[in-house]
Amino acid sequence: MSRLVRWFAELGRTDVGLVGGKNAGLGELTRNLARSGVRVPEGFALTAEAYRRFIEVNGLDEVIAEEIGRLHRGAALPDVGRAIREAILAAELPAEVIEAVEQAYGELADRLATIDPDVAVRSSATAEDLPEASFAGQLESFLNISGAPALLGACLRCYASLFTDRAISYREDHGFGHLDVALSVGVQRMVRSDLGAAGVMFSIDTETGFPRSVLIDASWGLGETVVGGRVDPDEYVVFKPLLGDPGLCPIVSKVRGRKERKVVYDAMGGTRQLDTSEDEAVRYALDEEEILLLARWAVAVEDHYGTPMDMEWAKDGRTGEIFLVQARPETVHRRREASLLRTYRIRDAGGPPAEPLVKGLAVGDAIAAGPVCNLSSPAEIDRFVDGSVLVTKITDPDWEPIMKRAAAIVTDHGGRTSHAAIVSRELGVPAIIGTGDATARLRDGMTVTVSCAQGDEGFVYAGLRDYEDEEISLDDIPATRTRVMLNLADPAAAFRWWRLPADGVGLARMEFIVNNHVKIHPMALVHPERADEDDRRRIAELTRGYDDLTGYFVERLAHGIARIAASRWPDPVIVRMSDFKTNEYARLVGGRRFEPHEENPMLGWRGASRYYTEGYREGFALECQAIRRVRERIGLTNVIVMIPFCRTVEEADRVLGVMAEEKLRRGRDGLEVYVMAEIPANVILAEEFADRFDGFSIGSNDLTQLTLGVDRDSAELAHLFDERDPAITRSIEHLISAAHAKGRKVGLCGQRPSDDPDFARFLVEAGIDSISVAPDSFLSVKENVAAAEHAQERREPASAGRGTRSWPPA
Repeated sequence: MSRLVRWFAELGRTDVGLVGGKNAGLGELTRNLARSGVRVPEGFALTAEAYRRFIEVNGLDEVIAEEIGRLHRGAALPDVGRAIREAILAAELPAEVIEAVEQAYGELADRLATIDPDVAVRSSATAEDLPEASFAGQLESFLNISGAPALLGACLRCYASLFTDRAISYREDHGFGHLDVALSVGVQRMVRSDLGAAGVMFSIDTETGFPRSVLIDASWGLGETVVGGRVDPDEYVVFKPLLGDPGLCPIVSKVRGRKERKVVYDAMGGTRQLDTSEDEAVRYALDEEEILLLARWAVAVEDHYGTPMDMEWAKDGRTGEIFLVQARPETVHRRREASLLRTYRIRDAGGPPAEPLVKGLAVGDAIAAGPVCNLSSPAEIDRFVDGSVLVTKITDPDWEPIMKRAAAIVTDHGGRTSHAAIVSRELGVPAIIGTGDATARLRDGMTVTVSCAQGDEGFVYAGLRDYEDEEISLDDIPATRTRVMLNLADPAAAFRWWRLPADGVGLARMEFIVNNHVKIHPMALVHPERADEDDRRRIAELTRGYDDLTGYFVERLAHGIARIAASRWPDPVIVRMSDFKTNEYARLVGGRRFEPHEENPMLGWRGASRYYTEGYREGFALECQAIRRVRERIGLTNVIVMIPFCRTVEEADRVLGVMAEEKLRRGRDGLEVYVMAEIPANVILAEEFADRFDGFSIGSNDLTQLTLGVDRDSAELAHLFDERDPAITRSIEHLISAAHAKGRKVGLCGQRPSDDPDFARFLVEAGIDSISVAPDSFLSVKENVAAAEHAQERREPASAGRGTRSWPPA
């Protein structure tokens, strides 16, 4: 029997030729990962030898060869596939195979102390899960199979699934011989996740290749809905480097999915689909302890294999136990050239950003455009025109012949680990998944631009948008003494830039996170009774599932900050506390009742002046709680706090006092607090501010505006707004000198060093410690700074392609 059936505990990853990639992976987990606490349901594999014996005894090799020959001579793929499958299903399993399966199934029943245990029956091809190939759900699995006759029937259906149209097409495209690939069948105890939850997990960020995160998708019921893209699952991101500390909870992102439906046991055998309850829709499918357990398993599996991994898991609703039910090497990012970074950017023609037609989860980071082809079924393949944008509700492997011909893919449903997402990554086709209503809003023939280049969220715009792409060789970026850091605002895009050799984040704008990820005015969460009826309704929608409204603000803000901080760990990440103007705060949900009308918000109640005053003190407390959560609970102690628009040293003392009351005390647990240098008072009283803060960050736009008395938004005065004016440059020189005398660092955040090599040279010669710029300007700034440092070393004027000039310009 041993050549026909092998127990998982007897198998390992080198047994792909014997039991296929899926079963070899289950054997590797069972045999080697138990010591790490990883649980795998018991089971056995019907070997590839049993399949070959079945093909031989029934003479099916001749049938397969004849039908594939017909395909090569021009016969239709559906006709060929149907003929082979019918021949397989009409054949009989050899007696020795039947005996081997029945005997192993009986032994499994004894081990589980039950009669006719329900099992999962999975196909496992001998060419599956290889580094150069991923069958991505092309072969069939059958769940809730009970009794030997049903098990034998499922084995036969697995054999037939090796010749679905999609599987035949895949082998044709990738050069696998149809008779060279054999099939093993895995028989595994069912985990009752129909009463619990299930999902998919990657030990790498699937969109950016960021290697220090674990991505977990989760939904209620059996895992078919997540893998098949039929639901929008919960999505959790965990930061791997901090998982070893049991006192930390390094979950840096939690996004609750809609989880509209689930797959459960059918009383007649097999499975059926149900709508989830209202309670299930608003609850997370996993608690934090379970998320961390899975993440630790992901790290253990990755460490064992020595490569990023793609895993499936299931939680038993009866016992609460979690199991891994599959593990295979991740096949997309491991093949990418690590030293190259390709970036895409939409060019806006100076006007306001265009409103997207639809939006969803971005897969990949590219941009593509073309006419919409809205299809309801892969049977409509004849309607598809190469280079079109495929729009459909969901995809499965039957869609692959169309997907590989598409310029981009947009679906109504699915998560980041659904079939559409996995295959799109492998094909290098940008995709937007889980839009909810793309099929209703994108009509056949309309021209659209699909952008996955703006972070985790993807957008479909009307018409052909102008965009550019650039390939950066990271090997060509010069080293510099002056730290060159990034300005990051959007947590969703933070992982995208992890390969850039930046020295940290010089400016993370809290207000962007509040505006885009929280959306509600913090005071409206502290005092919801003061919001009007419409705002209270909107607040209730956004905070569904949260018993504590302020907890919603703290968690969402903390996760946004943490994602940015994790992307650069352990380098410093400077987070500026909120710096909305009153008119901007008023636009947040519930904000109108808490903000005064000001004639000149730019010079009004903003920045530090809000943090200690009655109208916002409680809101600032929530900001402080979010920072504490990031540093103390998540463990990202590389976060530095920065106070904006601090007008006087007395105001600095009051803000630091409020922070201390919120247990966010400068110096405690290494906390550093910086101040923005954007008001002439910050420069004039640099020594006094240096006594209170650990560093300065020059906000050159506001400093120029307030020093020269020029509205930076005025077109009429644009010719006067110049950061190179001697009044500004001398202020910068004085600030750097005074700060350094006190042992304080000084950085500058702004675009000017990337646009003007002379300004970069000035900053280097003035002794600036760091320059922080937008990621797409990083390379040019790095080159400008390197040229300035080289010239300084040689005592010669620097030239960076703009000519040589003295400073300041004549």
